[in-house]
Amino acid sequence: MLVHATMTKTIVVCGYGPGISRAVAERFGREGFSVALVARNGDKVKAAAAELSKQGLRAQGFACDLSDVTAVRELLAAVRGELPQITVLHWNAYSHAAGDVLSADLEELNGIFNLSVVNLIAAVRECLPDFQKAERPGVLVTGGALSNYHPQADERAAQWGAMGLSIAKAAQRKTVGVLHAKLKPLGVYVGEVTVSAIVKGTAADRGNGTLEASAVGQRFWELYSERGESTVALG
Repeated sequence: MLVHATMTKTIVVCGYGPGISRAVAERFGREGFSVALVARNGDKVKAAAAELSKQGLRAQGFACDLSDVTAVRELLAAVRGELPQITVLHWNAYSHAAGDVLSADLEELNGIFNLSVVNLIAAVRECLPDFQKAERPGVLVTGGALSNYHPQADERAAQWGAMGLSIAKAAQRKTVGVLHAKLKPLGVYVGEVTVSAIVKGTAADRGNGTLEASAVGQRFWELYSERGESTVALG
């Protein structure tokens, strides 16, 4: 069991849920990271933090609307005041808004783009002072197969009412790439795991899930540890 007093680094898990982000929190927690769990529902993340604490991990829940850039900045300041130095940012936030870009309110499209790109960048910028002092800092992003530049991915996005998500995730992948190139000389690793299968036990799993969340958590840990390529696919 981990001893809380030894934990001198924090991973901030933005967009917490019972699947991928839970697995990432557990995997990094076992490696000595304190864990900040972030979601809009404060009761949910507090309950999740209590569950992780029972495993011997140091975890704390923070309520935040990650679509609000001001709230994102305030969140990271709050984490900084409550937990050890921010060393890793995990951006797992997403939205199904603007499913049909030809009929959705354009503000929905702005919102999902901001969530996936603009506010991710804002979070990275807010964390830079911490990263510059941290050992092996990193930014880890959850991607999806609908971001692929392939006709089949485009057809599915249109058919499934996930056009906004597809566009936002594609832009997010480019964001990861340019941040990887920009921050690598500063010693900050930026990488993305593109999840190409349905994760078991999540809202998307209707009995057809094929990928264990723990496998995704492990792949994120490997990506962070190896600090090589910026994007890998899983599933």
